[in-house]
Amino acid sequence: MNLIFVKAVVILLGNSIFNMRFLGLVRATEKSFELLRPIPVNFFSKHRNVSSSETAPKEEIEGLVKKSKVVVFMKGLPEEPSCGFSNAVVQILRMHGVNFDAYDVLDKNPLRQGVKEYTGWPTIPQIFINGEFIGGCDILLKMHQTGELVKTLAEVGIQSKATGKPEDIKPK
Repeated sequence: MNLIFVKAVVILLGNSIFNMRFLGLVRATEKSFELLRPIPVNFFSKHRNVSSSETAPKEEIEGLVKKSKVVVFMKGLPEEPSCGFSNAVVQILRMHGVNFDAYDVLDKNPLRQGVKEYTGWPTIPQIFINGEFIGGCDILLKMHQTGELVKTLAEVGIQSKATGKPEDIKPK
């Protein structure tokens, strides 16, 4: 195995490099990776949450999206989003004073794959209002900018703390 292959493995697997370092398979510094011993063929399937073919059942996802008026499937938690798009969704909902349920898809790969299949939408975060799929960060941002989010929330009985006027929208 050569250095280029190990770098490719690190780029493709991201967080799995920690597992590889922990198990003594590679020594990594900022500029180099050194293979310490051969990587077992089954390493990658054993050190992931699940295989990509496993998904959360449709019924489980339906139950989650109907559990609360606003539901977000995101990377990380509202207190600690793990990506900029998830953070933007949390900030928009907070500006409107919306209480919402959030599910960390990084914690559960079957949920991540299942919600993508459920909606047919390839990216995370995904927002549901009153059990209906709204879209991702770009859609929510557009709804926020046009004032449509205030109307949509009102339709399901949620009073927004923002009137839709830029001067009235202040972060918590």
